[in-house]
Amino acid sequence: MTDLNQNFNQAKDSLNLEDKDMKKLPQGLNVLTILTYIGCALGAISAIWNYISASTSYKLYESLNGTMDSMKTENSAVNSMLSGATDMVRKAYENRLYILLAGLVGIALTFYGAMQMRNLKKQGYMIYVVGEILPILSFAIFIGFGGLFGGIAMIFSTLIAAVFIILYTMQRKHLVN
Repeated sequence: MTDLNQNFNQAKDSLNLEDKDMKKLPQGLNVLTILTYIGCALGAISAIWNYISASTSYKLYESLNGTMDSMKTENSAVNSMLSGATDMVRKAYENRLYILLAGLVGIALTFYGAMQMRNLKKQGYMIYVVGEILPILSFAIFIGFGGLFGGIAMIFSTLIAAVFIILYTMQRKHLVN
């Protein structure tokens, strides 16, 4: 039984924090960094999946390109939405490598910034903010938000990033150096 207790004491926490460190780390910052780690993992999976599936989407776009003219309606809003969606698929395919790289760099920066803030370092906040803004800017530059689908995706991504930036801003008072 003593071996089990020794192993448990050595493991302590999967985030490699000792009991004394947990007392210094504010609860809000603890929760935010854990959520950030989960978001980074999901973001990395999503970025890689989008890179892989971009060619499939583009091939489907190419096969439907001839039938797009027959799908046009008298409603200009629907025509604009269809045109924006096909344009977005084409741009996502053409810039898939740049979008993947910008996404992975942004994820790495947010992860590193959250690690720094978990260690109560102020520099982590700026690194985190840059990491959150970089994928949004890359989406705007490479794909744009002219179409309805691009606009909805930008609003959703920006809203989540803004909420987390605001929450981390409220926790800056706990960061020391």
